Amino acid sequence: MHLWTREALPPLPSLRLAVVGHVEWMTFLAVEAMPAAGRIGHARRYLEEPAGGGAVVAVQLARLLGQPVPFFTALGRDATGEQAAERLTALGLELRVAWRDAPTRRGVSFVDDHGDRSITVIGERLTPTAADPLPWDSMARCDGVFLTAADAAAVRACRAAAVLAATPRLRLPVLQEAGVTLDALIGSGLDPGEAVPPGALQPPPRLAIATEGAAGGRMEPGGRFPAPTLSNPVIDTYGCGDSFAAGVTAGLAAGWSVEQAISLGCHCGAACTARFGPYG
Repeated sequence: MHLWTREALPPLPSLRLAVVGHVEWMTFLAVEAMPAAGRIGHARRYLEEPAGGGAVVAVQLARLLGQPVPFFTALGRDATGEQAAERLTALGLELRVAWRDAPTRRGVSFVDDHGDRSITVIGERLTPTAADPLPWDSMARCDGVFLTAADAAAVRACRAAAVLAATPRLRLPVLQEAGVTLDALIGSGLDPGEAVPPGALQPPPRLAIATEGAAGGRMEPGGRFPAPTLSNPVIDTYGCGDSFAAGVTAGLAAGWSVEQAISLGCHCGAACTARFGPYG
């Protein structure tokens, strides 16, 4: 497959996009080397942000469109959840929050001098559901929706959108119970937790994409695609896959070809490697 340059891609039209997913309040630490038993390390850089797949995709879409993007999520009714809501709003999201009497999930991401990272999450993922009093009927007016966390009934409600894409982190049993056709299933081909066995989804997704970092990735149908040449050193790979997914979703919702949508996703993912944390 040929990758389009960012300059050669057409401008995105005005789109109505939304994201349904989860948030994790992340602490980002830049270290010389990953923690090892018996060793005391020192962080060179430190950052806290509300992140997780849902938040990263939503912020990337808001930046691509230059307009607020509705984000359906669940947050704990605690100081962390309130702080996350305030920051995500400042990042350009229109929050649709189901508040929970539970702790907001937290996490720690270590990144070393080579840009490799390791993530540890703390607590249970909070998930928006169809039973939450959120404006699920607005999905019918969306050009595209991306899912990272939802229950099966919410997935079915989101199928009213013109384009529906999701990550395997939505969890296979949820996708199987929902029984809807995804326009794109976008995940990591390097993470065993995101593997979806052939034939596991009925009906199957129209497009299945598995990213492989610097090796590009593969899609079915379509075969392999390359990664773009990086113009800057790799600083942090956190959020690259989610930024890729946002670009692909926007391209498909715009009616672009699969090749164009994959190209936009690749450029979004590549740009993410040049910054510390998910947003820069």
